[in-house]
Amino acid sequence: MALTLPAHPDPVHDEILGSGLLQDLSYAFGAPFHFLRPERFDANLAAFRAALTEAGVEGRVYFAKKANKAAAFIERCAATGTGVDVASHGELREALGHGVRGEDLVVTGPAKAGQLLRVAALQGALIAVDSPDELERILRLDSPRPVRILLRRHPPAQPNSRFGLDDAHLDAALLRCADAGDRIRMEGFSFHLSGYAVQPRADLAGELVDLCVKARNLGLPADRISIGGGFAVDYAGAGDWQAFLAAQGPADYHAGKTFAAGDFYPYHSPVAGADALRAVLAARPHGVGGPLAARLREAGVTLLLEPGRALLDGAGSSVFRVQGVKDRQGVKDRAGYGIVTVDGTSLSLSEQWFNSEYLPDPVLLTAGRADDGLPGRAAGDGDAQPYRACVGGASCLDSDLLTWRKIAFPVRPLAGDLLVYPNTAGYQMDSNESPFHDLPLPAKVVLQQEDGRLRWRLDHRPAC
Repeated sequence: MALTLPAHPDPVHDEILGSGLLQDLSYAFGAPFHFLRPERFDANLAAFRAALTEAGVEGRVYFAKKANKAAAFIERCAATGTGVDVASHGELREALGHGVRGEDLVVTGPAKAGQLLRVAALQGALIAVDSPDELERILRLDSPRPVRILLRRHPPAQPNSRFGLDDAHLDAALLRCADAGDRIRMEGFSFHLSGYAVQPRADLAGELVDLCVKARNLGLPADRISIGGGFAVDYAGAGDWQAFLAAQGPADYHAGKTFAAGDFYPYHSPVAGADALRAVLAARPHGVGGPLAARLREAGVTLLLEPGRALLDGAGSSVFRVQGVKDRQGVKDRAGYGIVTVDGTSLSLSEQWFNSEYLPDPVLLTAGRADDGLPGRAAGDGDAQPYRACVGGASCLDSDLLTWRKIAFPVRPLAGDLLVYPNTAGYQMDSNESPFHDLPLPAKVVLQQEDGRLRWRLDHRPAC
């Protein structure tokens, strides 16, 4: 029996798939494309803000721009006064070009380029300082205003991380900031942890609150901390996820490819999105004293967070067109499987490039067709057999597979059918895309319900 991992039901997504619009868009653009749903971004943002309000915590949400390059989401940030987390001069320029104010930007990443530091300082952005060297370069900037900074803490629980300042560097940096006068405005501390565990985030956040108190004793403002991202997305149900992990093995994948359970993103998370933030705020740092929310209130510390994937949950999907189908073990061998080749590459499903697999089941959209005698072919035929197939890209690389798993499609796909990978907006749809083989980059199409009808427009970026 073929492995399956159905995504959570989404009636609006199903309505889009059944509308016929995706076939029209595929005809118009030819190449693969992504469709975006900004209303889901708005809903996710509102949920994070509600979690802060419920906890009585002063807080600020910054959208981690690296999670998706689309202009539509930055436009929503500008319209709602939401902050944006950028890590390059290009990302900063894009955010400013769409109306996000400089003071609403936080600049992260290691060893930032001089141009990025200069423009960030001029625009009044908040800069997370990753090293003593970076602090010295900031102090040498010719800025007309104090440069706003956070000091990024190296996570003691993840000693192999290459990011952040350890204890000795933090102590030296605090003294350097105190001596810098009005060249620097040291507003607090930040960290980013790998993984999605709640308690380690609460533990380190509690330590950063204590660091704020220490910094204030040196005369520094230090009134905010950033706990970064790491809020999981719940893609699938608990039972489906556990059954998948228990059953999957080399026979389920093309070429007998192997994946350990730890290679996969946790496609089910019992605490995800804004609920994960609620859990962090309710946790007691290191199991001592009151919850983190109370610690923040008592110390007068504002909580900053930088979710990316979690703000994009349900906010977009990726559409590929079938170019051809190859039967792996002969047309009449129903125990075999096929290779479906689509008109794009695995560069548009970024999980494939991290020795992993994007696991939520793709949906096959077929047109009406008559049975031609091939197994599993007849659409609408109650006796049609499922057709197991992996999904390959259009490049000349053997490793270019969008899905190594042998999916049980309800019928044998045909050239011209569409495959829709659900919920790909967060980190999947454009992190690694390139015009390999001179294939065009997939278009991004913004879908919105207006006056009872589904409307679309191309996503656009400013010419600056």
